[in-house]
Amino acid sequence: MGLIVQKFGGTSVGSVEKIKNVANRVIEEAEKGNDVVVVVSAMGKTTDTLVSMANDICSSPSKREMDMLLTTGEQVTISLLTMALIEKGREAISFTGWQAGMQTESVHGNARILDIDASRIQAQLQANKIVIVAGFQGMDRQGEITTLGRGGSDTTAVAIAAALNANRCDIYTDVTGVFTTDPRYIQNARKLLSISYDEMLELAHLGAGVLHPRAVEYAKNYQIPLEVRSSLEKESGTIIEEEANMEENLIVRGIAFEDSITRVTVNGLPRSLSVLSTIFTTLAKNHINVDIIIQSMTAEETTNLSFSIKSEDTKAALLVLENNKSHLKFDCVETEGELAKVSIVGSGMVTNPGVAAEMFEVMANTGIQVKMVSTSEIKVSTVVNEKEMVKAVEALHEAFKLGQHAKVLA
Repeated sequence: MGLIVQKFGGTSVGSVEKIKNVANRVIEEAEKGNDVVVVVSAMGKTTDTLVSMANDICSSPSKREMDMLLTTGEQVTISLLTMALIEKGREAISFTGWQAGMQTESVHGNARILDIDASRIQAQLQANKIVIVAGFQGMDRQGEITTLGRGGSDTTAVAIAAALNANRCDIYTDVTGVFTTDPRYIQNARKLLSISYDEMLELAHLGAGVLHPRAVEYAKNYQIPLEVRSSLEKESGTIIEEEANMEENLIVRGIAFEDSITRVTVNGLPRSLSVLSTIFTTLAKNHINVDIIIQSMTAEETTNLSFSIKSEDTKAALLVLENNKSHLKFDCVETEGELAKVSIVGSGMVTNPGVAAEMFEVMANTGIQVKMVSTSEIKVSTVVNEKEMVKAVEALHEAFKLGQHAKVLA
């Protein structure tokens, strides 16, 4: 007997019929003799609908009240799934995030998990019950309801798996696994048999929506085996583990891309050793996530600083900069929107020099201008015009032969 944590996303529980199907999948796992904890998201487009309703009422809703509103979506799912399991003859009980012991920091809309008191879940498992937990939510030390940000149900599932020392965490979704790139855009995208934590973490950070980055971080830190698999099709998925099976000649394992990127350029900053830490500390304190950064010196003994952010954060970032202009001592700020980020990822890049050069050559031959670049040991990211995003991905996917079935090396 083992302990399995299952997570089902919004599309997997998008209707009553789909919830009944999920109940069957849960029962199948329980009938193998395993204890089962299930984490679920809100049904289908529930969260988007709630956000739209809030925006119809006011232009800038309170973050606290948004958390109060959005957490209701998962509560609908947990109660319906629990009813479905009971109707099928299984003992089950549902918990909200705070009932399940999820303690978070005091940040509305994007809180991090600080601790999990899993005693209540453990007690119900010992009573031979299937435990259903609402993903995406928790409570801070002041008793305020918080949410974990988009994709937070993945994080909830892996964090619970770590707290319970689970044997495995299965992430059920509407795709059959992790692909070389998004199959909705690239027809010959191929499912990977396995991928390392580090590669998956890079892909998740870079826009691949199949898993939340924090979930992968938890899995890596606590060595929780993950499998991404389909909630509808009964086939093996993609295993995410410390050392993935290498595939012959596959230096690049995947391509991630993300639209709605804006480049912000702060001109005329003083040339001092502390300028970078000052400006990015100011942005971080206001929860503005900065990605690719480029610094350039000018002949006038000043510094120009460019960085990319999500376009939805542009208004807030500009307000923070303007409010701190006297402290930061810059001349002006420029922005360029309608950009996208395209990235290649692969652990094989560490021992294979020239991958970045090949990427830039492909982009140049395709007539795509690269506006910003960022690299690490296992990834190269570029910022391009949004309208050229898919063309760039198609060209890179073909150039690195990601659509071909490679031989798995022992």
